[in-house]
Amino acid sequence: MPLRLYDTWSRAVREFTPLDPDHVGLYCCGPTVYDHAHIGNLRTYVFEDVLRRALTLDGYTVRHVVNITDVGHLVSDADEGEDKMEKGSRRTGESAWTIAGRYTAAFINDWRALNLLEPAVWCRATDHIAEQIDFVADLERNGYTYRTADGIYFDTSRQDDYGYLARLDVAGLQAGKRVAAGEKRNVTDFALWKFSPPGVARQMEWESPWGRGFPGWHIECSAMSAKYLGPWFDIHCGGEDHIPVHHSNEIAQTQARHDTRLANFWMHGHFLLLDAGRMSKSSGEFVRLQTLIERGYDPLAYRYLCLGAHYRSSLRFSEAALDAAQSALDRLRRTYVQWPQGGTPDAQSVARFKAEIDQDLNVPRALAVLWDVVRSDLPAATRRASVDCFDAVLGLGLADWQADDSSVIPADIAALADEREKARAAQQWIEADRLRDVLTAAGWLVEDSASGQILRQRDRIR
Repeated sequence: MPLRLYDTWSRAVREFTPLDPDHVGLYCCGPTVYDHAHIGNLRTYVFEDVLRRALTLDGYTVRHVVNITDVGHLVSDADEGEDKMEKGSRRTGESAWTIAGRYTAAFINDWRALNLLEPAVWCRATDHIAEQIDFVADLERNGYTYRTADGIYFDTSRQDDYGYLARLDVAGLQAGKRVAAGEKRNVTDFALWKFSPPGVARQMEWESPWGRGFPGWHIECSAMSAKYLGPWFDIHCGGEDHIPVHHSNEIAQTQARHDTRLANFWMHGHFLLLDAGRMSKSSGEFVRLQTLIERGYDPLAYRYLCLGAHYRSSLRFSEAALDAAQSALDRLRRTYVQWPQGGTPDAQSVARFKAEIDQDLNVPRALAVLWDVVRSDLPAATRRASVDCFDAVLGLGLADWQADDSSVIPADIAALADEREKARAAQQWIEADRLRDVLTAAGWLVEDSASGQILRQRDRIR
């Protein structure tokens, strides 16, 4: 079965055919490094990592590019307010360059803790100012720009299909535009180059043909993706919040300069939700991966949690859900390490797994195939070899995991828990309750969840 992926541009799942038979260009929008990434941001990178691994499984060489936004991202998508890096500098009392370095390093630490594959290129916006200026200059020569008191803007009225990616009602937006739009001709127009305020020395500013200032947010991705992948490449990824503004503007710029929509496929991961709603850095209230680690969770338990929901579905985060993911991952690891090496993967199981991955990365169903193999009567070495194939896509690092006595459930306790799970499956409720009492007496509490039992030692309850 060929790989099929959902393309936001066409609003359809369609067969993936690379522009080059052997190579795939993949660009993923990276973080704005004015603060730590939160686990909602990181969910998107887990989805993109699974995509890259699925492409590799299909035999492609993937050139994976991730940008670091360290200048130009204003606090408002309407090009109002200050640059987020300058705001972060004021919050911390340190230079914008210092916090960019700190939060970039913290992001890469999170990246590696989640076992995400390193991209071929990390590209920083501040390292590509010349490319961005050249891009804006070409847009100016092509007649797509105009000047205001605060910058050079892109004239979206020049494109009849502006906003097609998001199916924007441009006429409706224009009719309802606010006075605060200032000198912008159209509410959807956006900044390509912002001028430094008169009499104010910014920490991050450069000379340009239009005056001293800094690039707008959107221009960096169009310029850097074209540099490293060309102006027409295979897949561009990001979060669903990028669709109406950032990615629509990337496409507009690239159409105006190169006459392409930049990428053949546009793919977007959906939000991670808390009880209070979508997680957001701008609100100042968010959960970091390090927060979970400090609470005693394995970062790969968070990865497992992300794998349990399709990337195009919202995922509601809770500590109970993370407990269930940690328990399932622990159970998988304990079982896996008991199997001998040297087996051959079960072809039928591998084909089932790949069929689910090939259907728009249906990882939850692929996980179900994995657990079918774990619970099967296949030879143990065959199960291990099969799960190794699966983990090349899932990225749980099973082959590298080493048991830690402080985190592993003892074999006798695990055996009792398995007996109880079988009793529950057979609706032998009296026996299941008896086994729960035995576990409780041994110092282990049992919670039942949709994904199975959760075992927790009483002295390690979070």
